Amino acid sequence: MTTRPRPSTKQAPRGGRLRAVGLVLGGALSVQFGSAVAALLFPRTGVAGAVTLRLTIGALLMLAVCRPQLRGHDRADWASVVAFGLALAGMNSIFYQAIDRIPLGPAVTLEVLGPLALSVCTARRLAAWCWAGLALAGVALLGQGGFDRLDPAGAALALGAGVMWAAYILCSARVGGRFPRADGLALALAVAALVTLPIGLVGAGARLGHPAVLGLGAGLAVLASVLPYTLELLALRRLPTATFAVLMSLGPAIAALAGWLVLDQALRATEVLAIGLVIAASIGAVRAGAPATAIEGGDGTTAAERPDGSADPGPEGRLSPAAAPPAARR
Repeated sequence: MTTRPRPSTKQAPRGGRLRAVGLVLGGALSVQFGSAVAALLFPRTGVAGAVTLRLTIGALLMLAVCRPQLRGHDRADWASVVAFGLALAGMNSIFYQAIDRIPLGPAVTLEVLGPLALSVCTARRLAAWCWAGLALAGVALLGQGGFDRLDPAGAALALGAGVMWAAYILCSARVGGRFPRADGLALALAVAALVTLPIGLVGAGARLGHPAVLGLGAGLAVLASVLPYTLELLALRRLPTATFAVLMSLGPAIAALAGWLVLDQALRATEVLAIGLVIAASIGAVRAGAPATAIEGGDGTTAAERPDGSADPGPEGRLSPAAAPPAARR
């Protein structure tokens, strides 16, 4: 068991906190605009081909950067990596199938219910269940008059991606406790790439080797994996995990913006309101589930940072599930 470091009693400089917030928002923008780039790939490669390009190129880049050690790990370590890789493959595949059918903003709004449900279940507080009710109200508003405009299959797929996102968070916490740095993520991405590669080759074939397609695929891998993961890792060294998780709850709004700017996906006023309700519920659930020491110390300073300036890892040296970095997921 990893010994939990003592929280720092020093408040991070305000400029450092503002830069960290900028890093988180930059990572979130990168992830959601990466999803918009993926949608641009669908007409050329199909959904399976886009998933294959994103995971394969992302895995190659992460393996080259991290150079993970393959020796010194037991069977349980490798089982955790395989489970993490399967969660990544399933989450990406299901989510991309969803955004092929419904706009990006509503898709992320429905998907975020998975981590929200995980936060509520782990919080075990009445306030968290109240926030969950607000999220359900947002979903009901999103599907006002049925999910006819959204396409029922696409909405169901987005909810399925949310379930896989929750599984990703749990697997990420487990792998993070067994592998140093980002080694576990790099290996899990390799597993996900191996799982999806045959499907992508069957579906897209030689089209995956077209220079323009490879260029978009490389851009997708950088936007969806390498860049956001780097930015979020830097931010977690400067921000409490609860603050990080609250900022990540803005994902549906950023996704709606990316869908509007890149894919020309306009939203109705009721859909904008629904997305806002789910964002508010996510923020409230994270705050309700965060320990008091992860939000503010008794002297008014943040107390969820390590002495070296990194975020509090939570029990057994791991990040809390609500704040686990989601950079590799899309």
